[in-house]
Amino acid sequence: MALMTTAMVFSVRAATLDDLGAQFHVNKQLVGIFAGKAFLGFAAAILIGGPLCDALGMRALLCAAWFLHISGVLVIIFAPSYGVLELATFVVGLGNGLVEGVINPLVATAYPEVKTQKLNILHAWWPGGLIIGGLAPYALTRLGLGWQAKMATILVPAIIYGLMIVGQKFPATERVASGVSASEMFREAIRPMFLLLASCMVLTAATELAPNQWMESVLRNIAHTPGILVLVYISGLMFIMRNFAGTVARKISPIGLMLGCSALSGIGLFALSYAYNAFTAFAAATVFAAGVCYFWPTMLGITSELFPKGGALLLSVMGAIGNIAVDRALPLMGRIYDRYGAAQSFRYVTVAPLVLVFVFGLMFLYYKTHGGYRAVKIQRGTKPGQTNRSFVAG
Repeated sequence: MALMTTAMVFSVRAATLDDLGAQFHVNKQLVGIFAGKAFLGFAAAILIGGPLCDALGMRALLCAAWFLHISGVLVIIFAPSYGVLELATFVVGLGNGLVEGVINPLVATAYPEVKTQKLNILHAWWPGGLIIGGLAPYALTRLGLGWQAKMATILVPAIIYGLMIVGQKFPATERVASGVSASEMFREAIRPMFLLLASCMVLTAATELAPNQWMESVLRNIAHTPGILVLVYISGLMFIMRNFAGTVARKISPIGLMLGCSALSGIGLFALSYAYNAFTAFAAATVFAAGVCYFWPTMLGITSELFPKGGALLLSVMGAIGNIAVDRALPLMGRIYDRYGAAQSFRYVTVAPLVLVFVFGLMFLYYKTHGGYRAVKIQRGTKPGQTNRSFVAG
């Protein structure tokens, strides 16, 4: 429910970008800047929230996220100026980041043997929330209600997950339970393979989230199609496919999955930039959805499987990097939109998945020639520095 709330924030904002731009009399670049503040807040909170998850516990961080969600959305609804809108959007982003900073290590701790599979199932509720957050504004538009009413729908799941926290017990993270020291955790962050994965996270996040945030505006412009319905369709496909991620990853390995997804996302996004009616928009969106659906949770799964000693910290770093990338990409797309047109804003982003195909291709070959991709397990009660590797996929 908490993840569904963060997803609704994303899709409701996507549905109201043009309304907010008109309300505060700003161009597409400034719309992109304010939208990017949510991802900047997300990055700041998840980066801080990861280590705090070990120190303060998961309950405290989820309670803080609930407060930030409720207060931030209310301020957005009653914002008197663009500056207040930016600040409130940042506050909501902080709430989103704290949620992500808790749920990822929670699942990794609860399901240490099948992290990639369970993280994908958890993150199936991201597109689940996108669907609700896309259909609700569309229905309210048909009823003639404004953007404020659409924003208010976010309060419903936020209130529900706040009530659900009451009485719940939360475990210690996998790192803490296994006795891994903080110094060992921080050393994981400078390992070369992690740095490479972090660089890939910049491109996977920008490919998935930045175009989706602009979907309504761009597709109404070039394809004369409600982009929010295309986003709902993409989210529906993602919801279904993420529930089968474990089966796919076991057959071709998580790295192979990322390679295939990179190729499909590039083809789909390029095709979306040429969409000219509803049929072409939905056809291209099908390919794009198949490409981006596994990006975020599988990147987190790979990180948790290869660097379990990094615990909540590395998961938070990955989430922060991804959100900073989207914060930078949104105004860049807005500037391209203003100068060269809506279609070009999608077309330029296709460079990112092209680079990913090359990088993941090399990683796939590397693991093929080194005995296959293997998850690292922490043996509880072992001496510092001792780990065990188990086979996942070749």
